Amino acid sequence: MTSRPLILVACGVLINAQGQVLLAERPAGKYAAGKWEFPGGKIEPGETAPDALRRELHEELGVVVEQAAPLLRFQHAYSDRDVVLDCWSVTAWSGIAASQEGQRLLWRLPTEIRDLDVLPTVAPILRALGLPPHYVFTPPHGDARFLRARLAALPKGALLRLRRPNLADGQYAALAREILPDCRAADLRLMLDRAPTLCQELGAAGWHATSAHLMQLTARPLPPDYLVAASVHIAAEYAAAQRLGLDCAVLGPIKPTPTHPEAAGIGWPGFTVIRQTQALPLYALGGLGPADLEVAQAQGARGIAGISAYW
Repeated sequence: MTSRPLILVACGVLINAQGQVLLAERPAGKYAAGKWEFPGGKIEPGETAPDALRRELHEELGVVVEQAAPLLRFQHAYSDRDVVLDCWSVTAWSGIAASQEGQRLLWRLPTEIRDLDVLPTVAPILRALGLPPHYVFTPPHGDARFLRARLAALPKGALLRLRRPNLADGQYAALAREILPDCRAADLRLMLDRAPTLCQELGAAGWHATSAHLMQLTARPLPPDYLVAASVHIAAEYAAAQRLGLDCAVLGPIKPTPTHPEAAGIGWPGFTVIRQTQALPLYALGGLGPADLEVAQAQGARGIAGISAYW
């Protein structure tokens, strides 16, 4: 049996001041010619992904990368090859992006790409791009006044899970309803963890499944215009979240935490084993905070999830 070739690729999602991303059309004569993708190319032997990213974007677009951050690393199987994509969001560069190899280029908002004939790898990259690097959980205690007074200090654009297991469903819904306007004003996306229909009733951003709820699901519980996340602890749960078409998962604990001192942390090696090269974005949880973001992204996480470090 002939082994399938494995190709390592670095690709960049250039994001301009208007929030548009740059796509390139694969030229005639190349595999999947005519389809659109994010620019990039093969990682050569001895190259790191950042080095390959800088080289490829300079060769293809004539730009010099000045600021880039890891976005997603995943493997995709084509009919005759496997490709591992190391994707980076590129937010600063010098020069004007222009075709250097005869390929067509387009700037589009992420919501305006559906009409393009894109490679299948574009969808998971867009999904990761739509997620912020911070996923904040509420502390176990404190009323609406306590939360509202602190929302503005949280990272802009963050997901905020209202996690209050001690409240009855009616109390939980009342608290969610009360803080939702303040979450919107603070540019936070509120995630609820009771009945998924409560998200639709209140207009929350999405739903967070516990690992127990996740393993009971047989289908994605909300339409695509709502985010669906899940807590996972083992590879089988992570695989279930991906199979169900969820948007992201939270994996941990990475380190022991005051809230769960009995749970031994899996550490970054354990995180990497579960993460591998799957396409579902992961947040790392457990004894972490904003200062750990760069390390987490280097390990393949989309970002950090946490409680005390944010409050």
